[in-house]
This record gives sequence, C-alpha cells and structure tokens, in this order.
Amino acid sequence: MYRLVFTQVLARFDAEAVHHLTVRALRLLALLPLLKRLIHRALAPRDPALRVKAFGVHFPGPLGLAAGFDKDAGCAEALAAFGFGFVEVGTITAHGQPGNARPRLFRLIRDRAIVNRMGFNNAGAQAAAARLRRPRGLPVVVGVNIGKTKVVPEAEAVADYAACAKELAPLADYLVVNVSSPNTPGLRDLQAVDMLRPLLTEVKHVAAATTRRTPLLVKIAPDLADEDIDAIADLALELELDGIIATNTTIARPAGVRTTAATRAGGLSGRPLKARSLRVLRRLRARVGDRITLVSVGGVEDVDDVWERLLAGASLVQGYTGMIYGGPLWASRIHRALARRVRRHGLKSIEEIIGRTAT
Repeated sequence: MYRLVFTQVLARFDAEAVHHLTVRALRLLALLPLLKRLIHRALAPRDPALRVKAFGVHFPGPLGLAAGFDKDAGCAEALAAFGFGFVEVGTITAHGQPGNARPRLFRLIRDRAIVNRMGFNNAGAQAAAARLRRPRGLPVVVGVNIGKTKVVPEAEAVADYAACAKELAPLADYLVVNVSSPNTPGLRDLQAVDMLRPLLTEVKHVAAATTRRTPLLVKIAPDLADEDIDAIADLALELELDGIIATNTTIARPAGVRTTAATRAGGLSGRPLKARSLRVLRRLRARVGDRITLVSVGGVEDVDDVWERLLAGASLVQGYTGMIYGGPLWASRIHRALARRVRRHGLKSIEEIIGRTAT
C-alpha cells in the first residue's frame, strides 16, 4: 500500500515539501499522548532479544534513524513510536541557519537513493535544547548530531563546535561530531587528523563534564582514502572516543546509478552507497577490533542489511533513505524480522552475533 501511495502520490510532489509535511504530522502526533502510546505499544521494539548495550547506553533495538530527518529535535518520540530503537537528531549548529538554496533534495527512485545538499538547515542549538528539555511521554534514546555553522571560519571551528556541545551534550544520550557532510564548504577538511584532534579533544572535554558523561562519537565520510580511515580510527582510540559512525553521504556516483538527478551536486545516500559503507565498516573493525563501538549507516534497506552489518562488527545500525522508500512501518518490520532471525539461529540475544564473523 505504501509503495502505491509513494509512487502514485508522494513522488509527484517536491521531496522537501513532503519531508516538511511529514515532520509536522509527527510533531502533531507528539501532542496526542494516547495515540502516541498506542502506536508505540504496537510498533516499538520490545523483544528482549533485540536489546543492545553500547557505550553505557541501553537500546531497545539496534536499528535507529540516522541524522538528517529530525533536524530540529522536534519529533523523536513519534519516530521511536514507529519502531526505531533510537533517533539521532540534527545536524544542529551553534547558530541557526537557512541552509542552501532550494531545490536541494532529490529522489532517485529507480536507484532507491536520494541526493541532498541541504546545508545543515536548522534553528540552532538553543532552539533544539529547548525542545530536548521537554518531558518525554515515551522512552526514546536520542543522539544529537552537531556540525559547523556555515559562516564560521575554519579557524574558529573548534570554538563553534564546543559552543554547540555545551548547549546540547547535557541533553543527549550520546553526541556526534559531524565533520563529513559534503554540503558545508570546507567541512570535510576537518577530517584531517591534525585538524580533527583539537576539535574532538575540546568537544570531548565538554561532553565529559556533563553530569553523566555524555558518550562522544565522530561521523566520517565514505570518500576517505583507506589510510585516512585508519588514521581517524587510531585517533578515536587515542582520544578514547566512544564510537565511530560510518558513513555519511557520498560525493561519488557509483557505476550503475541510472537516475538523471544523480548528476546534481550533493551527497548521495541509499542503495548505491551500500557496498562502500560496508567496506568502510569492515576496515574500521579490522583496525579497532572491539575496543570502540561502530555504528553502520549507508544503504541499509532490509533485515539482511542489518544482519550483515552486525556480523561485520557494528553494534548499532542506522537508516534514513530506507525508510523513505520503505514507509512508516519500515523500522518495526525490520526489528520483528531481526528477532525471528536471532531465534532461528538458536541465539538468545542479538549481542551474541555482533562481530561474530568480523576480521
């Protein structure tokens, strides 16, 4: 039914307009506590076999929503009600900004992909903090993804990230430093270790000063050379970060992408990113072993993808484009199928398979 609605109705409208309409609907749901609880009871992961503990945080299921959908932290509860084990909000910047000029979001339907050049459009850290302080009517693990304000020069990036972290780290279950979006000029330059070290050191100091020491992760691009991936992995171990998220969208256009929208500038997500994202995960696992939590994102479409990422060493998995093409019940369906697969393999918990065949 959703596929029919998507292809015959939603696909005829501007992608960003549909996105904003969806976010508003989810925010409305958050104001209807009875309906919200009923949906949560029906769709949220509840099976004990799905529970994962990573960097000291308990997750009801391993599949979460990647950053980019809930940019202003306005609908995390509603998203959790629809079956996500956790929701990562953002990317949020210290100062509000409109993002890049529209149009800036494009569907590649035949490729099950999306190209975006949103540019960290958000209302800023203070506005997001106000929303995150509101009492929650549902249990939800909320990660907060932070990025650089576009107008802030590179020389002031550390202070900009730190200011954002001071607002949001106390309110987050975990904090993510995003230095890998292709849509903010110069942002990916911060992935160079000599620039990344002082940035992560300062943000880690902020996160560690919170009442419960907020876990800190870094999100990397899929377009890094292998030696740069190794260098960031080594830096994460050196600084004792809590995790690495791999990967963000790609500026590459893999062979076989058929939709003409792929020629537009921006980050590509979805099915064409699947192979590269998995290769980066496996390289990270080989480099860090089980000394740091790995979160895999990029091209995750179904339960087979989630299972493969867990076997390759990820403790948690994220999706976004998969939900756009899979519909509102996407996360719930995957979690249910995952629980059945765990038991079919004679296991009691999903944690028994994490990294089982990683090399």
